[in-house]
Amino acid sequence: MNTQFIVDESGKKTGVILSIEDYEELLEDIHDLTIIAERKDEGLISMEEMKKRLKLNESL
Repeated sequence: MNTQFIVDESGKKTGVILSIEDYEELLEDIHDLTIIAERKDEGLISMEEMKKRLKLNESL
């Protein structure tokens, strides 16, 4: 990640410049973390149950 900072007269960082690629990666990471947070209270299912669900979806 090639990050550049914008600083004020005293040298305090006040902003950041990212490549579009790095910015899009960060947006994707934020999106993924949001989904994880939304699903944190969902119950767990077994591997066998997941396999059944996947097979059911394949037949649709």
